[in-house]
Amino acid sequence: MNGHTQAAAVDVIGSDEAHRVRLAAAPGSSPDTLLGLVSDPAVLVRAAVANNPSAPPPVDRLLAADPDARVRTLLARKLANLLPSLSRAQYEHLQEQALVTLGKLVADEVVRVRAAIADIVKSMPDAPRELIMRLAQDSAVAVADPVIRLSPLLSTEDLLALVAAAPSPYTATAVASRPHLPETVSDIIAGGADTGAIAALLSNRSAAIREATLDALIERAPQHANWHAPLVRRPKLSARAATALSEFVATRLLDELARRGDLDPEVNLDLRRRLIERLQAETHDTASEGEAALTVAKGLANAGALDENALLQAVERGEAQIVAAMLAVAAGIPVAVVDRATRLRSAKGLISLIWKGGFTMRCAAPLQMLLARLPPASTLRASPSGEFPLTADEMRWQLGFLTHIAR
Repeated sequence: MNGHTQAAAVDVIGSDEAHRVRLAAAPGSSPDTLLGLVSDPAVLVRAAVANNPSAPPPVDRLLAADPDARVRTLLARKLANLLPSLSRAQYEHLQEQALVTLGKLVADEVVRVRAAIADIVKSMPDAPRELIMRLAQDSAVAVADPVIRLSPLLSTEDLLALVAAAPSPYTATAVASRPHLPETVSDIIAGGADTGAIAALLSNRSAAIREATLDALIERAPQHANWHAPLVRRPKLSARAATALSEFVATRLLDELARRGDLDPEVNLDLRRRLIERLQAETHDTASEGEAALTVAKGLANAGALDENALLQAVERGEAQIVAAMLAVAAGIPVAVVDRATRLRSAKGLISLIWKGGFTMRCAAPLQMLLARLPPASTLRASPSGEFPLTADEMRWQLGFLTHIAR
């Protein structure tokens, strides 16, 4: 700094903070003034300088080493945003000066500084290729993922190299999520051991996947439940693939599979037949389990052991059907009434059944979470005195309503 600059800096620093912030943000502030504010003790002032598009390259270089990551993040965003608006001559000038500063920020130790750059340049067709490659190879997901998924500058060879090098455990998943992924990259991901990346690939509806590759994944799919839904929902399935999937996917997914409009009608009929057989078998199994649970509950009642402790122990073991049967037997009502309260996820209904069965509010919360699958925050709790939160008349009404609709 020359003597004039030093004097200007002293004058600026001697002013109040609000005035310094205004000077730091003003496009018309002189380079000497901005240079004097780079080391300002107030972070708001330095942040305003970092965000000032008129700040000269020497100021930006100094701010790239600012101790506060918020200042460096603002600087990174500003410099990255400059890229698409530059002419070729300006770009070459930037490459000589500000791009060096941007390169330092890409190596910043704080993830959010690097992520700020990635978020801005992720879709730029004219971003510096070296910058894009450095971001894509970053070990932090927040930095690499948007660039890998969206940058038009990454070639098929670049994507293959990223999968092979795997700078982070999530690199392959980011590549697998890239729109319009070519078959050659899909083949490499599908042939690997990264099951999460394969799930992302199958969920990527625009990814090109060869029929043979899809068949190979279906052979491996029985051991990977998170592949089932995206496989069933692939944009294109052969009759062979659909039939193979019908052997092991869950009933709700088999129903989806049978409803697909792109399969041959004969294949749809076969899938529908398989669905009906599956539903009949499951209905029989459920009925058998319900009868067994009711036998257990009646046995406990006959032995005088159907008490609150027995009910809570069954709840802790997660035996939902036995708990429902115990509640029905204790309350002297059909199991269908308990099932109706469960399907409606009715906290008030279950509280009323607990009351009718002679139990206390001690078992109310765990029973609501098990049978109605209510989150803890949605369960009905006891009053401050430990009593039921509903009046006797309200609970009688709930029981009458559930009994009526259960019929």
